[in-house]
Amino acid sequence: MAFEVSDYHENGFAAPIRVLGDAETGVLRDEVARLRREHPSDAGQFLGTNCHLLLPSFYDLALSEKVLDAVEAVLGPNLLVWSSGFFLKDPGDEKFVSWHQDSTYWGLEPPEITTAWIALTPSVPESGCLRVVPGSHTQGQVAHVDSFAETNMLSRGQEIAVDVTEDEAQDIELQPGEMSLHHVRLVHGSEPNRARYPRVGFAVRYIPTHVRQNGGRTFAVLARGRDDYRHFDSPPRPDAALSPTAWDTHQESLRRTNAILMATAAQETAAPGHRLKGVD
Repeated sequence: MAFEVSDYHENGFAAPIRVLGDAETGVLRDEVARLRREHPSDAGQFLGTNCHLLLPSFYDLALSEKVLDAVEAVLGPNLLVWSSGFFLKDPGDEKFVSWHQDSTYWGLEPPEITTAWIALTPSVPESGCLRVVPGSHTQGQVAHVDSFAETNMLSRGQEIAVDVTEDEAQDIELQPGEMSLHHVRLVHGSEPNRARYPRVGFAVRYIPTHVRQNGGRTFAVLARGRDDYRHFDSPPRPDAALSPTAWDTHQESLRRTNAILMATAAQETAAPGHRLKGVD
């Protein structure tokens, strides 16, 4: 079932939206596979939070016309890329994402934020696709608890402190090259991958330029339009994949982001994508 961009504000999400052709998708998918193969020990870190600051091809994907056209339809013409990251689940992987709202620890106000989730492999129920509770973005911010579970892919293993009625949930099925958009307060999660292929998804978080960051000054890339507010520092496009200069930018972005996301946490994050380079 398709959920149109025009229904985004009522449902809290829209999908599927075709943003890549088969050839483009294959090139990007192969790049992720190659990077994981060549850097097995630290791929979990550099494919995590703000990987667009390390990888030019994914920086460019975040700023691509088809993606931004859909985002502009829900957020308006003046857009920033606030963060990005891969959600990778290998076949038989027990990693999951608990029911949560993205807005819980991000410190962004007002909550006018959308996540574009771009599939590079099939994201279907068997592979642990995104699941959402339609309309739940209208209930405001809900209390969460931190589990720090080893198999939970979130920074703090955060999960909603109330029960979610499973029969209200909707699977967001995407084929390679398709994306979904979801509101920052939409209740969502995903199950482990029980398929025979990896589930590879690239998530990009967009905000209008008037949105503010509480608790510090983080990085954001001007993606479209103009920024008359200057609430964020602007990082450069990476000069080459995993270059020393790109690593410097990425690590500074992660230090600033983690200082906000983990400010009230009882312990350090267990999620590889939120850990600094060289930190186990």
